[in-house]
Amino acid sequence: MPSRFLRHLPMLLLLVVLMGLSGFGAHRVAQQLGLADLQATGLHRLDLYTASLEREIGKYAFLPGTLGLERDVLDLLRRPGDDKLAPSVNAYLEQLNDRAGTLSIYVIDTAGHVVASSNWRRADSFIGEDLSFRPYFREAMASGNGRFFGIGTTRGEPGYYLASTLADDSRTLGVAVIKVSLEQLEKSWSTVEAPAMVSDENGVVILGSVADWKFTTLRPLDETTRRAFDQTQQYNRRALTPLELKEIAELDHGARLVSIAKKGPEMVSVYPVAGRFLAQSRPLPGTPWTLTVLSHLEQVDEIAQSRAMVAIVGAAFLFMLGLTLDERRRHLKDRLAAREALQKAHDQLERKVDERTADLSAANHLLQDEIAERIRAERTLRAAQDELVQAGKLAVIGQLSTGIAHELNQPLAALRTLSGNGVRFLERGDVATTRANLERIAQLVDRMGLITGQLRAFARKSSGQLQPVALCHALDAALALLEPRLSQAGAEVVRHCPLPEPRARCDANRLEQVLINLIGNALDAMDGQPAPRIELDCAGLDGQARLSVRDHGPGLDEAALSHLFEPFFTTKAAGVGLGLGLTISAGIVRDFGGTLSGANHPDGGAVFTLELPLLDETERHD
Repeated sequence: MPSRFLRHLPMLLLLVVLMGLSGFGAHRVAQQLGLADLQATGLHRLDLYTASLEREIGKYAFLPGTLGLERDVLDLLRRPGDDKLAPSVNAYLEQLNDRAGTLSIYVIDTAGHVVASSNWRRADSFIGEDLSFRPYFREAMASGNGRFFGIGTTRGEPGYYLASTLADDSRTLGVAVIKVSLEQLEKSWSTVEAPAMVSDENGVVILGSVADWKFTTLRPLDETTRRAFDQTQQYNRRALTPLELKEIAELDHGARLVSIAKKGPEMVSVYPVAGRFLAQSRPLPGTPWTLTVLSHLEQVDEIAQSRAMVAIVGAAFLFMLGLTLDERRRHLKDRLAAREALQKAHDQLERKVDERTADLSAANHLLQDEIAERIRAERTLRAAQDELVQAGKLAVIGQLSTGIAHELNQPLAALRTLSGNGVRFLERGDVATTRANLERIAQLVDRMGLITGQLRAFARKSSGQLQPVALCHALDAALALLEPRLSQAGAEVVRHCPLPEPRARCDANRLEQVLINLIGNALDAMDGQPAPRIELDCAGLDGQARLSVRDHGPGLDEAALSHLFEPFFTTKAAGVGLGLGLTISAGIVRDFGGTLSGANHPDGGAVFTLELPLLDETERHD
């Protein structure tokens, strides 16, 4: 074995090198092509995001300058203390803010104090605040217009500020400021295929399709910059933690490979927010901002890996194909030489097959005879089991015969008396009394017919067909057959049955036999007690129908519990029973797909529980 391995070692090494080179080359080419496609897609996304941002800001760019057309606004800036102009200007700004859908509109005098505002009704109104430190005010005073993104110092709302100076013919009177929200734009970005973000000149992310990226930094901030932020309150003292975006490599056309570290549990998003990305950036015209689109490399990596695997498998296949062809060529001569030997072996094999076929045919006949014999034995056993069940029924009928005879003797004696009286009343011409006697005779005959009908139905052989059976109805039929014995014993029967009553698929006749046997055993266990009591409970729970029979006797000892369902085991006196009742009952319930168990009740006495699968709702309404 080692020499054979060493002989093939050069070929194995060649195969490994070929597979490695093929996989590496395919992975590299596929990744380059994937990055090129991803760059083209990213540039298209940059165009779309840039257009949407410029369109969102452009809707409001003209609005600050239009305030200079309102005479009351200019008059208020000329006379800041005029109590008559201030309310009307505030109301005008409020109405304009509602119609434009902006966050707030306010007017600042040249000293930096707010003289009118759209939120003048609020407790945190801007009126009277000194905003001379805000960069958009300083920029507007210096150049006529100001643009600024920051977080409000009063309400803490982030927004984009557009400021324009207001002037008359001779001088600058103040600055009009419009604060707009870009939240709707961010929401629209959150549903696209790739995340995007906008960073300002300080490297702070001010807009982003990922909520956790907002107000993080793309590069570390020095202490001078942070002190400047504290002075201008541009970010309202936000923590400005790093995004942990690290550059991996630079690509053509300003694209970069970057990675973003995962922080805590990954947030639910339509796209990945951590891992390796292709970053493409573009400055936004008219602002010091930079728009960056991040395209995740997961799909490119998967395609490159799959193509590398295909290349590896292909190289291995071609290598193995070459080896196979070479092996085929070398072994062709050996196969031709071995053809004669193979033909001889084939002839010998055919002879052996013929001999073996004859042997198998004989064995097959023997097997068929054995199977037929087993089928006959099973049928005989089944018939014996049915006869044993029928014998159990007859044994129960024998136990009930005394009580049933007593139940029939009373109506028979009454029939004899009523019929004799009827003849005498008829001779006297007393038709009314005769009719009453005849009606009483009919009632007694019906009662006797009910008793004998129940006994006849119970005594007949069961068909063995399973059908839907109402369990409480079967329980009542068993109690009706045992009525004479229950009355003779003076037993109290407590019956619990829910509505609608549970139903199971079984044989009603055999189920009644089981219930009669369990109730009869309960009566035997309480023989001699002054106040015997039997509790019968029927319920359906978790797909199972449960029937329980509990007596208030002495309960079962350890020996009885361990041999309860064994044939010919009984706790009764000699000659009273054969010890087959519980064995037969357990077999009947097992045929129904259920179980029969016995135990001692915690409050005394024995309890036997019969469990059957409940009938499906679809079968219930058939």
